[in-house]
Amino acid sequence: MIKFYKYILITLLIIQPITIAEKPPANRAAGLFFGIGVGPRIPVGDFTNTNSVGYGFNLELSYTDNEYLPVFIFLNAGFEQYSSSLSYLKETEFSNYSINSVPISIGARYYFPPLIESIFLLMPIVQASANYNYSHTLIEYDDGIRTPSRYIDENKFGFSAGAGVSAFMMELITSYNYLPQKQFISVDLKVRIPLYINF
Repeated sequence: MIKFYKYILITLLIIQPITIAEKPPANRAAGLFFGIGVGPRIPVGDFTNTNSVGYGFNLELSYTDNEYLPVFIFLNAGFEQYSSSLSYLKETEFSNYSINSVPISIGARYYFPPLIESIFLLMPIVQASANYNYSHTLIEYDDGIRTPSRYIDENKFGFSAGAGVSAFMMELITSYNYLPQKQFISVDLKVRIPLYINF
């Protein structure tokens, strides 16, 4: 595990020069990282009855210190949007049924030993998180119906679990996200940059 963390941090040092104030113990690896992710959001279950494929992006802060934890702890916040399902609009009097949401999650990510390390670093990863989601639903009616637009605001709690591959500076993660009456698959391409490293 210690050797594995050294691979990650040495890769970061090659890509971006970093000043180290003091020499820490050789078996320690710690760092704070910033990431940006973007990708599609694919409804599953009952959620497919009302909404079609959406999109989302997120910002992430992650931290690790293998002296205390063998995982990366992360805090993630973002924005997601889902447009109306055409079949749902045909069955109702709505002209629009769209959802904007702000997800916030806190979780842990584990990096397995590299599958490839001679040419570049490629590692399998798994992650899990607890999620909070604020959503704002807009319902607009057909022109012939004299009903004003409606807005529904909801707060929901759930969880997500995912897996993917990582070159550490860039990774691809697919996750299953559960919220009451709203389950979806997210696919994120994430770019990460180090804010601080110590090893």
